[in-house]
Amino acid sequence: MNVLLILVVSLAAFALAYLVYSRYIGRVFHASDLRPTPARRQTDGVDYVPTPLPVLFGHHFSTIAGAGPIVGPTIAAVYGVYPALLWIVLGAVFIGAVHDYSSMLVSLRERGRSIAEVTGQLTGRLGFLLYIAFTLLMIVIVTAAFLDLSVRALMSIAPASVVQLPASNPFGWALSAGPGGEQLVRIGGIATSSVIVMTIFAPLIGYLTIKRRWDTRLMGVFAFLVAVLSVMVGMYHPVSFGGMPEGTIRLLWMLILGFYVFLASALPVWLILQGRDYVNVFTLLGGMALLAAACIAGGLRGIGTDAALGWNVAEGVSKLGAVWPVLFITIACGAISGFHALVTGGTSGKQCDKESDARRVGYGAMLTEGMLAVLVIAAVGAGLGHAKLLSVQFPVGKEGNPVLSFALGMGLLSERALGLPVYIGTIFGLLMVEGFIITTLDTAVRLNRYLLEELWNFLFRGKAPALFKQYYFNSAVCVAAMLALALPNGWKAIWPVFGTANQLLAALTLATVSIWLAYRARPAWFTLLPAAFMMLTCLASLGVIITKEWAKLGGATAPNWPVLVLAVLLFLLSLGVIFLAGARLIEVYTGRRALMRDDPQDACLKPAAAGGGE
Repeated sequence: MNVLLILVVSLAAFALAYLVYSRYIGRVFHASDLRPTPARRQTDGVDYVPTPLPVLFGHHFSTIAGAGPIVGPTIAAVYGVYPALLWIVLGAVFIGAVHDYSSMLVSLRERGRSIAEVTGQLTGRLGFLLYIAFTLLMIVIVTAAFLDLSVRALMSIAPASVVQLPASNPFGWALSAGPGGEQLVRIGGIATSSVIVMTIFAPLIGYLTIKRRWDTRLMGVFAFLVAVLSVMVGMYHPVSFGGMPEGTIRLLWMLILGFYVFLASALPVWLILQGRDYVNVFTLLGGMALLAAACIAGGLRGIGTDAALGWNVAEGVSKLGAVWPVLFITIACGAISGFHALVTGGTSGKQCDKESDARRVGYGAMLTEGMLAVLVIAAVGAGLGHAKLLSVQFPVGKEGNPVLSFALGMGLLSERALGLPVYIGTIFGLLMVEGFIITTLDTAVRLNRYLLEELWNFLFRGKAPALFKQYYFNSAVCVAAMLALALPNGWKAIWPVFGTANQLLAALTLATVSIWLAYRARPAWFTLLPAAFMMLTCLASLGVIITKEWAKLGGATAPNWPVLVLAVLLFLLSLGVIFLAGARLIEVYTGRRALMRDDPQDACLKPAAAGGGE
């Protein structure tokens, strides 16, 4: 398939959805800028901070677009370009963007509360406990998977011949000899240096933006220059740990990143998170722009995806499993992600300045992430191709590296379409992945900190010990849980559970939104139908995981006990939440539960202001 056609058709579908479908959702929710948001009502300078739209969009997009929309499509490409694209586009439009926008609007109406709190309000204390327990487990799985993938990106090594590094080695990158005498280049250190520079500048950018209220256009220029500086520093001064064993380097990076996210999750949101995400989004959008340019130029030159990766379902089934449910779980973020609801209600909902921003940030950012997943499919399909995808992603006797798969695909497509040296395009691919993962890691741990605080408050009935209220204590607990799961398990063992838990959380969130709408006698079909589909898909996936691991009992290979235990717990918790949510919906639709009144402020809103405040 021509890569330009992929780009045009996907963009047209997303643009139509944003212009038409998102407006319908806004009308259902009576969205209006006349209603003050929690960031305005409850400003505290720590979590509730009215934030300019460009900064909020940058923080939100770089947070939700973690490794999922890159790693998931890269792995799922083995099923073929067409199946993956269909799920990404249809899923993003009718499920993912609906999930993000509606959950953000609910959070705005509920004083910035998390979806866990809203679920408890609608289903009772047991519903809250089940939902928050499920979510805590899910975030630990997310952070563990992303931590391992982040370390793999930082440690990435590629043959100099594959990335076509010239003999002159213009940037002086460190080379080493591989097992067969082939020269290897450690390209991961470049992303490391870039991440360090962005983090150093983050407090300054946060201070100038939030405390000094610098003009967003001026801050945009400054953030862009910092992003360029970080890339240049990475190119000329990549970080390297010398000749340490790979296992030692992996452990060291995990501890370093663990300490970083510990600080980022405990300190005020503007001090590290907002500033770093704002800078990083320029790298991310720059990488997407480079991929889009490669698709345009490549399409005009007649470049298309590898024919062997068209409908490749049989090979995908042999490598990964049945199309349903595995494909819908593997592409965990490009089409829909439950993690996004934790962001909309955890950080973005507390920073949203006005309700019309929720449409741009909620629905718009999810479509942007869907576009990223589309570009990843184009890069892998046209750049890497079938043979190289199998050799890098499914090597015999080794664990594949989807981060490197995507980066090489981007480098090779950029070279074919734009004439950009392969090693430069590959580096930009790595920078994109690492930037996405890090911004998701620090925000995810912060969100888990919020959930722990809510859990302690629930368990101790509002009288939790002083220690349990400390930001640093709760952040330390979250980081310890992340490291405990990530250290003994690689991403490959965790990913199926992560994808399933992530999608199932989205289904549970859509169910909560459906109850919220039903209580107010508003249409809920656009959230209820996706919720039902994702619930069935995810429960089937958990069943596959449990059956697979259980079958190993007494065999030559022992079950992966952490994966098996997590899958069973997630299955039981989800059944509990589904039962409670279903019972509430039945009560509402059969008239056995009284409807809730709308927000009292709605009576003061002008009808013309409905529909997103635009």
